[in-house]
Amino acid sequence: MTEAVRRPFNGARMSPQLQFKLDNLPNSPGCYLMKSEGEIIYVGKAKNLKNRVSQYFHYSAQHTPKVRAMVEKIDDFDIMLVDGELEAFTLECNLIKLHMPHYNIRLKDDKAYPYIRVDLNEPFPRVELARRQEKDGAKYFGPYQGATVVREVLDVVRMVFPIRVCAKKLNPEKPQRPCVHHQVGQCPAPCAGKITEADYRQTILRAIDFLNGKYAPVLDEMNARMREASAEMNYERAALYRDRARAIEAVMQKQKAISTAQADQDIIAALPHDADAMVQLMFVRSGRMIGSERFTLEGAADEPLGEILTQFMLQYYGPEITPPREILLCAAPPEHDVIEQLLSEQHGARTYILTPRRGEKLKLVNMALKNLKDEAKKLDRKNAGSRARTIGALEELQAALGLPKLPRRIEGYDISNTQGAQSVASEVVMVDGVSANKEYRHYRIKTVEGANDFASMYEVITRRLSHGLDELEERRTQGLDAEGGKFSWLPDLILVDGGRGQLNAAMEAMQAQGLDIPMIGLAKRIEEIVLPGQEESLLLDRHSNALHLIQRVRDESHRFAIIHHRALRGRASIASKLDGIPGVGEKRRRAILKHFKTVEALRAASLDEVKQVPGLPEKVAEAVWRFMREDGAENTSPIH
Repeated sequence: MTEAVRRPFNGARMSPQLQFKLDNLPNSPGCYLMKSEGEIIYVGKAKNLKNRVSQYFHYSAQHTPKVRAMVEKIDDFDIMLVDGELEAFTLECNLIKLHMPHYNIRLKDDKAYPYIRVDLNEPFPRVELARRQEKDGAKYFGPYQGATVVREVLDVVRMVFPIRVCAKKLNPEKPQRPCVHHQVGQCPAPCAGKITEADYRQTILRAIDFLNGKYAPVLDEMNARMREASAEMNYERAALYRDRARAIEAVMQKQKAISTAQADQDIIAALPHDADAMVQLMFVRSGRMIGSERFTLEGAADEPLGEILTQFMLQYYGPEITPPREILLCAAPPEHDVIEQLLSEQHGARTYILTPRRGEKLKLVNMALKNLKDEAKKLDRKNAGSRARTIGALEELQAALGLPKLPRRIEGYDISNTQGAQSVASEVVMVDGVSANKEYRHYRIKTVEGANDFASMYEVITRRLSHGLDELEERRTQGLDAEGGKFSWLPDLILVDGGRGQLNAAMEAMQAQGLDIPMIGLAKRIEEIVLPGQEESLLLDRHSNALHLIQRVRDESHRFAIIHHRALRGRASIASKLDGIPGVGEKRRRAILKHFKTVEALRAASLDEVKQVPGLPEKVAEAVWRFMREDGAENTSPIH
């Protein structure tokens, strides 16, 4: 767009294109897609698009902070017309699932709970464990609280219902020999043509009823068959039905009976928490509680409970998850009748959405709310503990050191070498109390000979800060943020692993760059903090979060330095050995090390693989291969 869009809250002028679209909105139901720089940031529905969309751009509109932030970004929108409110609901739900707009309430479930999957589109469906729920048209049951629970249920299903276990492709025109599962009565052998598709379908439908919690008919059937076999003195068969009945009862006993009405219900409660909303879903099938799950609706905290529940139902239920006969809610949805009609169509029969006020159904809703409140308390305690170890520790450290600002970015440095050889330095970074692994750096010490940790520390601090200043100047010239560069985000605090000597060397390097960055050393003997220019060290309480934080930085810098030093030492060792092989000079040595990324890979390579090294003659390749076979070293460090 060539002109600035009018921002409703600062009085700027609206673009002609956007104004034209607003003036020509139809008085029709449909969906609208709000855009910012071509990206869909919000999807909504309306009975009357002209009235609803125009409301967003009224200067006097009483919008929530979230909506105001969204409207400030809108520079375009599209509309999609439908015939009625039900179609608008369905379209909105599909568009949200497709585009996942930033300002819509979004259903989030990052837990990988397993499911049971049955694909009725197959001619002879299996009942199988699924690690996640896919949009593939199959029926899913669950989620369950772990794969062990799923396997227990599957064992019972396969014991009671003869269903095929294998995943082999079936060809009715080419019958196969039945496997052992058929011989022991666990599979009707559709692969051998011993059961028709119609008869198999009846078995699968009974298994689906069982998975939906309808155990009583199956249990009654197993008991009746057991009595019949016993009367015929077929005790082996009677024992088989007895074992199946006991397996069913074991599954039933693990589930809580909460109703004598044999009802199929979902109980849904919602609770705003921080910026999101938590949703508790409990499953009742045939009057028994068979499971529960918790979800998060991102960015929903400011929405009314009814709207939160509406968005959850629209995004949760669908072809893969059929709604039950009754859905009990903790608050009434604003478009009750339309949602009920939509879910009834998905269910294939009437689905009732109820907001109970008394009785047993209200107790179920309160049970879901109780679970949500308990989880919210746990999350608050967890977040409080996490904050104490991160931001809280930074605040404590700021006060203890008298720092002018919160040390959001802390960098830790350590030197590692073996008697002065292969000297390296490590730079580890912690941002807001959390390790920023992508910011870690290694430095090969270039200007120092021998074991001189002080001079090495001076070199590495000089190199790091000079890189940072150069890049910072470039990014400022380009109008870029300092935090986006590789070196330009300078530290708020530098931690040196060592005592006063290392600290003084680092201070001199930093001051030589014209900077004044707070800097401390941490000596290991009594975990004392060495301060520049002060004779006395600072001792923090050993239970202090601030001390634990800088100990983590120190230990991480030490670990990172040692890892790199060992890698270099391993590379030097193998490289020196390669140099001793006839025909391997500097150029060929580099080619070998470049081709095989690790010593282990080189040692495990075949002769033909060694011959594939670019520029390596066949005789030299054979010499290298023999050398690696004879070499008994156990170094598996990177050699690139």
